[in-house]
Amino acid sequence: MVSLTPLQHRADPSEDLRRVETALRDAAMTDDDFLTEVASHLIPAGGKRLRPAFVIAAALSLDSDGERAEALTDAMVRGGVAVELVHLGSLYHDDVMDEAETRRGIDAVNHRWGNLTAILAGDFLLAKASELAASLGTEVAELLAATIGRLCEGQVRELQLIYDITRTEEQYLQAIAGKTAALYATSCRIGGLVASADRGVVDRLTEFGHAYGMAFQVVDDILDLVATDEELGKPSGNDLREGVYTLPVIRMIASDDPVTALLGQPLDEETRDKARRAVVDGTEIATSKVTAEGFVGDAVKALDALPDTPGVLGMRDAATNLLSALDR
Repeated sequence: MVSLTPLQHRADPSEDLRRVETALRDAAMTDDDFLTEVASHLIPAGGKRLRPAFVIAAALSLDSDGERAEALTDAMVRGGVAVELVHLGSLYHDDVMDEAETRRGIDAVNHRWGNLTAILAGDFLLAKASELAASLGTEVAELLAATIGRLCEGQVRELQLIYDITRTEEQYLQAIAGKTAALYATSCRIGGLVASADRGVVDRLTEFGHAYGMAFQVVDDILDLVATDEELGKPSGNDLREGVYTLPVIRMIASDDPVTALLGQPLDEETRDKARRAVVDGTEIATSKVTAEGFVGDAVKALDALPDTPGVLGMRDAATNLLSALDR
């Protein structure tokens, strides 16, 4: 999914992200060449760096001159790198659980070096994230630690319901709140904290991040069903194959669609495609899009009381742009 950066109203967003990229590479460096290679493996492969961008945009949300390059501080960069390291560490662990062979067009760490190395390298990245967070103060350190816990809780909630056709919408929303929305909310909150914004502003930024993350995941789950393999960079319907029943599928099951009889078990490619077509041909994609629109509306509303600074405008545009990925 192509997502709009919240830094689009900055003078030079590419320079902002270059500073983040440099600090990210530095954070993965160790005295051990092998660990440095493994921990740095995914960094050159790219990534949208949305979470660091939200740290920066949120930190500049009250700065009317926030488009200026010099408005970007080292604390904002460190906060951005901390959340991106958490994201990268979670990808290492996700790929172990999924037995993934590739990530971002290159070998997944577990595929190249084995599960044990991937797990330890993921743990190392989480530790480096915690170290950076501690440099920003006790509150940021506690916040990031709690967020890592929420990521784990969300993933466990999902794992408990693999191939479970009784999975409810509430259970789905609880899982994505932990595994996806929590880190976006924390990214925006850290931005507010490093900028020393007042509590009301910090809370509104956090509300935005949570709603953005919820919308992001619902849209991503819809795309897994409606986009082509080429658009996704992986087989479409992958969640169905892995028994992760997302919002459109949960709603199809609730409608007593006959294709439900195919679910609750591993699927071959032909059966997966049949189930995917049944969801796409039904009304569940449209109703799930309405749910995503609701979360986007919540995100935009959270920013209503904030001034139209470059940071706020970028965050608002990033949220409303999410839905454009579903235009087809």
